[in-house]
Order: sequence, then C-alpha cells, then structure tokens
Amino acid sequence: MIGCSLILILLAVLVIAGCKTSRSAYESAPYRVVRTAGQFEVRDYPPLTLVETSMKGPNPGADGSFNRLFTFITGGNASKQKIAMTTPVFMTSNESNATMAFVMPQKLNLSEVPQPLDSAVGVRELPPGRFAVLRFQGGRNARNEAAALQGLKDWMKTEGLSGLPPPVFAYFDPPWTPGFLRRNEVMLRTGAGKP
Repeated sequence: MIGCSLILILLAVLVIAGCKTSRSAYESAPYRVVRTAGQFEVRDYPPLTLVETSMKGPNPGADGSFNRLFTFITGGNASKQKIAMTTPVFMTSNESNATMAFVMPQKLNLSEVPQPLDSAVGVRELPPGRFAVLRFQGGRNARNEAAALQGLKDWMKTEGLSGLPPPVFAYFDPPWTPGFLRRNEVMLRTGAGKP
C-alpha cells in the first residue's frame, strides 16, 4: 500500500514538473510589469509580430485554426522557413470576428516573417501598449473565460482603469496540461487611468 502511494506521488510530481518544463521551453512574448496586485498586473508590451487566422465555431482549434498556424511555422510558408513555437497563443473575439494568433520570435520583425501560403493566414503587428491582465487557471471554456473577463473588468473599475475591447485571451500550455496547472490570462488594452 505504501509502495503504491509513493508511486502515485512520484507520478504526480513528474506530471507537474513535466507540464511546467514544457511551458518554460518556449520563448514568451516580452512585456514589462508596471504594477502587480495579486493575480492582476498592468503591463507594457512592445510591438508584437503575429501570424493569425480566423476561428469559427464554439470549439476553436477544432475548425483547423491551430493547424493552419502550426503548418505555417513548420515550413508551410513561401520561404519554407521553420519558425520556433512561442507562448502564448492569443485568442480574440468580438461580435463579427474571432482570431487565433501565434506570436513570432523576437528575432523576426514584421518584414522578416515569410509570406503565408494559406490565404486564411495573415501576418500583422500588434501595436505596443499598456494592458491590464488577470492570470487564471482551468481548462479553456466559455464559462472560465467569462468569469475571468468579468473579474478583470471589476478590478479595473476599482482601480480607475478603462479597458478597450476586444479582450485578448492568452494560453501558455499544451492541451494535455491539467487545468489546475495551466497558465491562462485575459488582457484588456487600457485607456485613461492610473498606471
């Protein structure tokens, strides 16, 4: 009995370590933290070069959006160039459009990103700016996203920060990562207010 318990504990430790190691193996979008309050942060982001595609349906990724972007970075582009995977994967939606985007590595500026072969994939620059951010855990679903977004909006209101839509959801972990280990974020570009 004790042997089984030790094996289960060891297995749990290995899963947790493996999930955290897989996230840290990727370059992440750079930012500078301006202020921290628990799970909330105000961050300044430089311009980010994104490769993005539209999403359709209630289950993003199932529509092929992730595969289109992954094909692009694994050589499915005009230069047949392989581009390193980065974190996070950004997902944005408003009433008329939903997109999934990969952040390009810092060494690639907008003019150096190869032309996509798939017309459903585009390259653009996300302008620099200040964002209010809430980190949350759990699987990716509408309920978790809505709760996180409402929490961010409530905090921003108490802090005197205005938010500019649309919200951006940032996902840092592979889909097999258990929900309690996931790093997810919701971000809103800030307008006027305290830094």
